[in-house]
Amino acid sequence: MKTRKLANLEVSAIGLGCMSMTSAYGPPGEKGAMIKLIRDAYERGVTMFDTAEAYGPFANESLLGEALQPIRDKVVIATKFGFDINMETGARTGGTNSRPGHIKAVAEAALRRLRTDRIDLFYQHRVDPAVPIEDVAGAVKDLMAQGKVKHWGMSEAAVATIRRAHAAQPLAAVQSEYSLFWRGLEEELLPALEELGIGFVPFSPLGAGFLTGKIDETTKFDATDFRNLVPRFTPEARKANMALVEVVKSVATQLGATPAQVALAWLLRQKPWIVPIPGTTKLHRLEENLGGAEIELSAANVMEIEKGLENFKVSGERLPAAVLKMTGL
Repeated sequence: MKTRKLANLEVSAIGLGCMSMTSAYGPPGEKGAMIKLIRDAYERGVTMFDTAEAYGPFANESLLGEALQPIRDKVVIATKFGFDINMETGARTGGTNSRPGHIKAVAEAALRRLRTDRIDLFYQHRVDPAVPIEDVAGAVKDLMAQGKVKHWGMSEAAVATIRRAHAAQPLAAVQSEYSLFWRGLEEELLPALEELGIGFVPFSPLGAGFLTGKIDETTKFDATDFRNLVPRFTPEARKANMALVEVVKSVATQLGATPAQVALAWLLRQKPWIVPIPGTTKLHRLEENLGGAEIELSAANVMEIEKGLENFKVSGERLPAAVLKMTGL
């Protein structure tokens, strides 16, 4: 596996998003199988693993901590703070909480669950409008001074807030949704990150599975799958959005690759400091995704994708309205 840098943090070119192992995409995976999958990812070259206190809550960090304990010093663990989650019960208010004292308490709890003495990359999961970002940066700076956090980042934040945060304490990475299925940050966010020297970690790099070509308007999701609530995943929207998948499939066929691999290769080609984190609970999908790092898209391939999509507009918002309100994008 090739490597890339998020600022000065070196990681595998493709990381592993672990959220789906315990939440959001249907029932949790079987614990033993998920631990094995995480270790299989490492054996195949993955060194960056993404989790958060909110995934569960808490269950995902505990799973990752157990899985990575034998190889802790060989991997990069990214986790997140910023939601208002009861530290004892895991109950959520639905709001944000980035008060400095809470950030530090979340860090301590994460360290215990992750079975480690430091967090390699600590993201603010969502910006808290009630707490100045300089205060957030100050709390993380304190944790860095204690050696408990090595690098910090932000998720789904507006450019103006990122600039303020970076001025207070340099950011290693920003994480937001980005794929051929949603490109709304290309005009403002990516140029700002390049200017500031901040790495970018796209989540949902396969459009929450849509770019794999395995989902159409007839697909039925589990009752606990968040995609049931997403406007662009209604049957009508999926039917309209298949035009995007057909363009990706065409290029994939030419290259002897899969649509997922082309979608990931397209992301990797955008900038050398982009590190996507596709998630999965299946070994064959993991291997397929990692194969995207080996696909070299030519200028003609990229032009074919762009030309095929020049009159295409994604049907449906990328997130429910209440969730979109919490983002800065």
